[in-house]
Amino acid sequence: GACLPAPVCRQAEAGALSAGIENRRSLQETFLGVGAEGRTMWYNKIVMAATIISFVLIGLGLFGVFLPLLPGVPLAWLGMLIYAYFTDFQAISLTAVLVFLGLTLLTILVDFIAPILGAKKYKASKEGIVGASLGLFFGIFIFGPVGVMLGPLVGAFIGEIISGKRHQDAIRPALGTFIGFLLSAVIKLAVILAILGVLIAAVF
Repeated sequence: GACLPAPVCRQAEAGALSAGIENRRSLQETFLGVGAEGRTMWYNKIVMAATIISFVLIGLGLFGVFLPLLPGVPLAWLGMLIYAYFTDFQAISLTAVLVFLGLTLLTILVDFIAPILGAKKYKASKEGIVGASLGLFFGIFIFGPVGVMLGPLVGAFIGEIISGKRHQDAIRPALGTFIGFLLSAVIKLAVILAILGVLIAAVF
């Protein structure tokens, strides 16, 4: 029905609207947790989850320096991006993210070029390059941490032997391939540690 006195009608409508807003807030806070405190709670949970995921990805990135199947630096950069995004690029700026994206792309390029340059300088064969890569992968499982250094060298040497070189002729190109892989690994490790440093500074 219509409210005859206009002021009473307006007061009733305002009261109904206010009650509706309060009811919605109550439901949101009760079931969704999106009140003032609820929003803070959910934001903190999201940031915590993003932080954990970021550190896990950077950890996988560190393994990726020594395991050819894992894209080490891209994983670490993705971890940085996730944390920066979910903190609205306040803790880590968009500029920093883009700078490290450039470094990530550079390491990918170096990852391909360094072994080739090392192999070319010391006249290594394709078998030697493949052997160095496989040696890095299997060397970790066979020799443990020492396999990071020993695996590529042994793998490159075996690859050179398979290509038809004599033992004494296989040593020099195997060493060149190893140096190329080692240079690439050092650069990747440096970039990942820099990303880790930025993340630690942002979180703590």
